[in-house]
Amino acid sequence: MTHVLGLDLANPVVVGSGLLTDQERNIRRLLETGAGAVVTKTIHPSPPTGLDERILRLPTGMINSTTYSKRSVDHWLGILRSLAHDGLPVIASLHADTPAELAELAVQVEATGCRALELGISCLNEEAGLDDSAERVHSYTAAVRAATPLPFSVKLASGEGLNTRATAAARAGADAVTVSDTLPAAVVHPETGELELGGVFGYSGPGIKPLVLASLWQLRRAGFQLPVLASGGVQSGRDVHDYLRLGAVVAQVYSALHTDMYDTLARIVAETAAETTGPSDPAPGARRPEQVRS
Repeated sequence: MTHVLGLDLANPVVVGSGLLTDQERNIRRLLETGAGAVVTKTIHPSPPTGLDERILRLPTGMINSTTYSKRSVDHWLGILRSLAHDGLPVIASLHADTPAELAELAVQVEATGCRALELGISCLNEEAGLDDSAERVHSYTAAVRAATPLPFSVKLASGEGLNTRATAAARAGADAVTVSDTLPAAVVHPETGELELGGVFGYSGPGIKPLVLASLWQLRRAGFQLPVLASGGVQSGRDVHDYLRLGAVVAQVYSALHTDMYDTLARIVAETAAETTGPSDPAPGARRPEQVRS
Protein backbone atom coordinates (compact mmCIF):
# COMPACT_ATOMS: atom_id res chain seq x y z
CA MET A 1 0.00 0.00 0.00
CA THR A 2 1.29 3.44 -0.97
CA HIS A 3 0.19 6.60 0.88
CA VAL A 4 0.39 9.98 -0.83
CA LEU A 5 -1.64 13.21 -0.59
CA GLY A 6 -3.99 11.58 1.89
CA LEU A 7 -4.78 8.72 -0.50
CA ASP A 8 -4.11 5.03 0.07
CA LEU A 9 -3.06 3.59 -3.27
CA ALA A 10 -2.90 -0.07 -4.22
CA ASN A 11 0.43 0.54 -5.95
CA PRO A 12 2.83 3.44 -6.73
CA VAL A 13 1.97 3.71 -10.45
CA VAL A 14 0.02 6.94 -11.05
CA VAL A 15 -1.25 8.04 -14.45
CA GLY A 16 -0.15 11.62 -15.03
CA SER A 17 -2.16 14.55 -16.34
CA GLY A 18 -2.72 14.85 -20.08
CA LEU A 19 -5.04 14.31 -23.03
CA LEU A 20 -5.59 10.70 -21.98
CA THR A 21 -7.10 11.79 -18.65
CA ASP A 22 -9.51 14.36 -20.12
CA GLN A 23 -12.54 12.05 -20.00
CA GLU A 24 -14.30 10.32 -17.13
CA ARG A 25 -14.53 7.01 -18.98
CA ASN A 26 -10.76 6.97 -19.54
CA ILE A 27 -10.08 7.80 -15.89
CA ARG A 28 -12.34 5.00 -14.72
CA ARG A 29 -10.87 2.45 -17.11
CA LEU A 30 -7.29 3.41 -16.22
CA LEU A 31 -8.14 2.77 -12.57
CA GLU A 32 -9.83 -0.51 -13.46
CA THR A 33 -6.70 -1.49 -15.40
CA GLY A 34 -4.62 -1.11 -12.26
CA ALA A 35 -3.41 2.47 -11.85
CA GLY A 36 -2.83 3.39 -8.23
CA ALA A 37 -4.35 6.80 -8.97
CA VAL A 38 -5.07 9.07 -11.93
CA VAL A 39 -4.36 12.78 -12.30
CA THR A 40 -6.96 14.60 -14.39
CA LYS A 41 -6.17 16.79 -17.37
CA THR A 42 -5.50 20.27 -15.99
CA ILE A 43 -8.73 22.11 -15.23
CA HIS A 44 -8.62 25.85 -15.95
CA PRO A 45 -11.38 28.50 -15.54
CA SER A 46 -10.55 30.02 -18.95
CA PRO A 47 -8.43 27.68 -21.06
CA PRO A 48 -6.93 29.06 -24.27
CA THR A 49 -9.11 28.71 -27.35
CA GLY A 50 -8.29 28.47 -31.03
CA LEU A 51 -4.89 26.89 -30.46
CA ASP A 52 -3.37 24.37 -32.83
CA GLU A 53 -2.80 21.68 -30.22
CA ARG A 54 -0.81 18.77 -31.59
CA ILE A 55 1.52 15.93 -30.61
CA LEU A 56 4.75 15.23 -32.47
CA ARG A 57 6.05 11.71 -31.89
CA LEU A 58 9.81 11.25 -31.66
CA PRO A 59 11.98 8.10 -31.43
CA THR A 60 12.50 8.88 -27.74
CA GLY A 61 9.18 10.37 -26.70
CA MET A 62 7.06 13.23 -27.93
CA ILE A 63 6.63 16.99 -28.03
CA ASN A 64 3.16 18.37 -27.47
CA SER A 65 1.66 21.82 -27.85
CA THR A 66 -1.35 21.10 -25.66
CA THR A 67 -2.29 23.19 -22.65
CA TYR A 68 -5.38 22.75 -20.48
CA SER A 69 -8.64 20.84 -20.71
CA LYS A 70 -11.15 22.60 -22.93
CA ARG A 71 -13.98 21.25 -20.80
CA SER A 72 -15.69 23.79 -18.54
CA VAL A 73 -15.17 23.93 -14.80
CA ASP A 74 -18.83 23.00 -14.28
CA HIS A 75 -18.38 19.94 -16.48
CA TRP A 76 -15.34 18.87 -14.44
CA LEU A 77 -17.08 19.49 -11.13
CA GLY A 78 -19.74 17.00 -12.19
CA ILE A 79 -17.10 14.42 -13.15
CA LEU A 80 -15.22 14.88 -9.89
CA ARG A 81 -18.43 14.46 -7.86
CA SER A 82 -19.12 11.19 -9.65
CA LEU A 83 -15.59 9.89 -9.11
CA ALA A 84 -15.58 10.97 -5.46
CA HIS A 85 -18.95 9.33 -4.88
CA ASP A 86 -17.37 6.03 -5.89
CA GLY A 87 -14.35 6.63 -3.66
CA LEU A 88 -11.88 6.52 -6.55
CA PRO A 89 -8.28 7.72 -6.09
CA VAL A 90 -8.30 10.72 -8.41
CA ILE A 91 -6.07 13.78 -8.15
CA ALA A 92 -7.48 16.92 -9.75
CA SER A 93 -4.91 18.95 -11.70
CA LEU A 94 -5.69 22.67 -11.49
CA HIS A 95 -4.38 25.97 -12.80
CA ALA A 96 -5.69 29.51 -13.30
CA ASP A 97 -4.44 32.86 -14.53
CA THR A 98 -3.92 34.29 -11.03
CA PRO A 99 -3.31 32.89 -7.54
CA ALA A 100 -6.70 34.18 -6.39
CA GLU A 101 -8.50 32.43 -9.26
CA LEU A 102 -6.63 29.20 -8.55
CA ALA A 103 -7.62 29.39 -4.88
CA GLU A 104 -11.26 29.87 -5.86
CA LEU A 105 -11.08 26.89 -8.21
CA ALA A 106 -9.54 24.75 -5.46
CA VAL A 107 -12.47 25.58 -3.16
CA GLN A 108 -14.95 24.56 -5.87
CA VAL A 109 -13.14 21.26 -6.39
CA GLU A 110 -12.99 20.59 -2.64
CA ALA A 111 -16.79 20.84 -2.53
CA THR A 112 -17.08 17.88 -4.95
CA GLY A 113 -15.49 15.52 -2.44
CA CYS A 114 -12.27 15.22 -4.43
CA ARG A 115 -9.53 14.39 -1.93
CA ALA A 116 -6.29 15.59 -3.53
CA LEU A 117 -4.97 18.22 -5.93
CA GLU A 118 -1.99 18.81 -8.17
CA LEU A 119 -1.24 22.43 -9.09
CA GLY A 120 -0.27 22.38 -12.76
CA ILE A 121 1.28 25.83 -12.63
CA SER A 122 4.43 25.13 -14.66
CA CYS A 123 3.04 24.38 -18.12
CA LEU A 124 5.55 25.93 -20.52
CA ASN A 125 3.08 25.66 -23.42
CA GLU A 126 1.11 28.54 -21.92
CA GLU A 127 1.33 31.64 -24.11
CA ALA A 128 4.93 31.96 -25.38
CA GLY A 129 6.44 29.76 -22.70
CA LEU A 130 7.07 30.02 -19.01
CA ASP A 131 9.98 31.46 -17.08
CA ASP A 132 9.07 30.14 -13.66
CA SER A 133 10.38 31.61 -10.42
CA ALA A 134 10.33 30.86 -6.71
CA GLU A 135 8.22 33.98 -6.13
CA ARG A 136 5.58 32.81 -8.61
CA VAL A 137 5.50 29.30 -7.15
CA HIS A 138 5.15 30.72 -3.64
CA SER A 139 2.27 33.02 -4.57
CA TYR A 140 0.19 30.28 -6.20
CA THR A 141 0.95 27.76 -3.47
CA ALA A 142 0.21 30.14 -0.61
CA ALA A 143 -3.11 31.21 -2.14
CA VAL A 144 -4.32 27.62 -2.45
CA ARG A 145 -3.07 26.69 1.01
CA ALA A 146 -5.02 29.58 2.53
CA ALA A 147 -8.18 28.51 0.71
CA THR A 148 -8.36 24.77 1.29
CA PRO A 149 -7.10 22.07 3.68
CA LEU A 150 -6.97 19.53 0.84
CA PRO A 151 -3.57 17.89 0.35
CA PHE A 152 -1.89 19.09 -2.83
CA SER A 153 1.29 18.71 -4.83
CA VAL A 154 2.88 21.48 -6.87
CA LYS A 155 4.08 20.33 -10.28
CA LEU A 156 7.46 21.79 -11.20
CA ALA A 157 9.81 21.41 -14.15
CA SER A 158 13.33 20.08 -13.71
CA GLY A 159 16.09 22.51 -14.46
CA GLU A 160 17.89 25.49 -13.05
CA GLY A 161 16.54 26.70 -9.74
CA LEU A 162 14.43 23.61 -9.01
CA ASN A 163 15.61 23.39 -5.41
CA THR A 164 14.69 27.03 -4.83
CA ARG A 165 11.27 26.60 -6.44
CA ALA A 166 10.58 23.37 -4.55
CA THR A 167 11.59 25.02 -1.29
CA ALA A 168 9.27 27.94 -2.07
CA ALA A 169 6.39 25.50 -2.54
CA ALA A 170 7.21 23.77 0.74
CA ARG A 171 7.41 27.03 2.68
CA ALA A 172 4.10 28.19 1.23
CA GLY A 173 2.29 25.09 2.46
CA ALA A 174 2.48 22.43 -0.27
CA ASP A 175 2.14 18.82 0.87
CA ALA A 176 4.33 17.46 -1.96
CA VAL A 177 5.93 18.37 -5.26
CA THR A 178 5.67 16.63 -8.62
CA VAL A 179 8.88 16.56 -10.67
CA SER A 180 8.96 17.03 -13.58
CA ASP A 181 6.60 18.84 -15.86
CA THR A 182 7.51 18.69 -19.55
CA LEU A 183 10.79 20.31 -20.60
CA PRO A 184 11.35 22.77 -23.47
CA ALA A 185 12.23 21.11 -26.77
CA ALA A 186 12.16 21.74 -30.51
CA VAL A 187 12.46 19.81 -33.78
CA VAL A 188 13.49 21.29 -37.12
CA HIS A 189 11.37 20.38 -40.16
CA PRO A 190 13.71 18.72 -42.69
CA GLU A 191 12.25 20.56 -45.69
CA THR A 192 11.29 24.02 -44.46
CA GLY A 193 13.95 24.49 -41.82
CA GLU A 194 11.26 25.87 -39.53
CA LEU A 195 10.44 24.53 -36.10
CA GLU A 196 7.86 21.75 -36.03
CA LEU A 197 4.63 22.74 -34.28
CA GLY A 198 5.69 26.36 -34.78
CA GLY A 199 7.90 26.81 -31.76
CA VAL A 200 9.35 25.42 -28.55
CA PHE A 201 6.98 23.17 -26.61
CA GLY A 202 6.93 20.51 -23.93
CA TYR A 203 8.96 17.33 -24.32
CA SER A 204 8.21 14.11 -22.45
CA GLY A 205 9.34 10.53 -22.81
CA PRO A 206 12.30 8.25 -22.06
CA GLY A 207 14.85 11.01 -22.61
CA ILE A 208 13.59 12.96 -19.63
CA LYS A 209 14.07 10.18 -17.08
CA PRO A 210 17.82 10.68 -16.40
CA LEU A 211 17.18 14.40 -15.88
CA VAL A 212 14.35 13.79 -13.43
CA LEU A 213 16.41 11.16 -11.59
CA ALA A 214 19.18 13.74 -11.21
CA SER A 215 16.70 16.33 -9.95
CA LEU A 216 15.26 13.89 -7.43
CA TRP A 217 18.70 12.89 -6.18
CA GLN A 218 19.77 16.52 -5.84
CA LEU A 219 16.61 17.47 -3.95
CA ARG A 220 17.07 14.63 -1.47
CA ARG A 221 20.79 15.29 -1.13
CA ALA A 222 19.98 18.92 -0.29
CA GLY A 223 17.67 17.74 2.48
CA PHE A 224 14.32 18.46 0.80
CA GLN A 225 11.73 16.82 3.05
CA LEU A 226 8.39 16.83 1.23
CA PRO A 227 7.20 13.76 -0.66
CA VAL A 228 8.09 13.83 -4.37
CA LEU A 229 5.85 12.41 -7.08
CA ALA A 230 8.33 11.55 -9.84
CA SER A 231 7.21 12.03 -13.43
CA GLY A 232 9.17 11.47 -16.59
CA GLY A 233 9.98 8.69 -19.01
CA VAL A 234 8.41 5.75 -17.19
CA GLN A 235 8.25 2.84 -19.63
CA SER A 236 8.51 -0.13 -17.28
CA GLY A 237 8.34 -1.35 -13.72
CA ARG A 238 12.09 -0.92 -13.49
CA ASP A 239 11.65 2.79 -14.21
CA VAL A 240 9.11 3.03 -11.40
CA HIS A 241 11.46 1.38 -8.93
CA ASP A 242 14.39 3.54 -10.03
CA TYR A 243 12.37 6.56 -8.91
CA LEU A 244 11.31 4.90 -5.67
CA ARG A 245 14.90 3.98 -4.86
CA LEU A 246 15.92 7.62 -5.07
CA GLY A 247 13.19 8.69 -2.66
CA ALA A 248 10.04 9.28 -4.73
CA VAL A 249 6.77 8.09 -3.17
CA VAL A 250 5.11 7.31 -6.51
CA ALA A 251 6.00 7.46 -10.20
CA GLN A 252 3.69 9.00 -12.75
CA VAL A 253 3.41 7.41 -16.19
CA TYR A 254 1.94 9.21 -19.17
CA SER A 255 3.73 9.38 -22.54
CA ALA A 256 4.17 5.60 -22.78
CA LEU A 257 0.39 5.23 -22.60
CA HIS A 258 -0.03 6.92 -25.98
CA THR A 259 0.77 3.48 -27.41
CA ASP A 260 -1.65 0.68 -26.42
CA MET A 261 -2.82 2.70 -23.44
CA TYR A 262 -4.47 0.07 -21.25
CA ASP A 263 -2.20 -2.82 -22.20
CA THR A 264 0.87 -0.67 -21.56
CA LEU A 265 -0.43 0.42 -18.17
CA ALA A 266 -1.28 -3.16 -17.18
CA ARG A 267 2.23 -4.26 -18.14
CA ILE A 268 3.92 -1.49 -16.13
CA VAL A 269 1.77 -2.20 -13.07
CA ALA A 270 2.57 -5.91 -13.30
CA GLU A 271 6.28 -5.26 -13.75
CA THR A 272 6.27 -2.89 -10.79
CA ALA A 273 4.72 -5.58 -8.60
CA ALA A 274 7.27 -8.12 -9.83
CA GLU A 275 10.30 -5.90 -9.19
CA THR A 276 12.24 -6.53 -6.01
CA THR A 277 11.05 -4.16 -3.29
CA GLY A 278 13.28 -2.67 -0.66
CA PRO A 279 16.73 -2.30 -2.27
CA SER A 280 19.62 -2.98 0.06
CA ASP A 281 20.84 0.61 0.17
CA PRO A 282 19.36 3.80 -1.26
CA ALA A 283 21.61 6.10 -3.24
CA PRO A 284 23.67 8.62 -1.21
CA GLY A 285 21.46 11.45 -0.03
CA ALA A 286 18.27 9.61 -0.96
CA ARG A 287 15.58 8.49 1.45
CA ARG A 288 13.37 5.47 1.17
CA PRO A 289 9.73 6.43 0.52
CA GLU A 290 8.67 5.35 4.01
CA GLN A 291 11.22 7.77 5.48
CA VAL A 292 9.57 10.78 3.86
CA ARG A 293 6.43 12.13 5.39
CA SER A 294 3.22 12.09 3.39
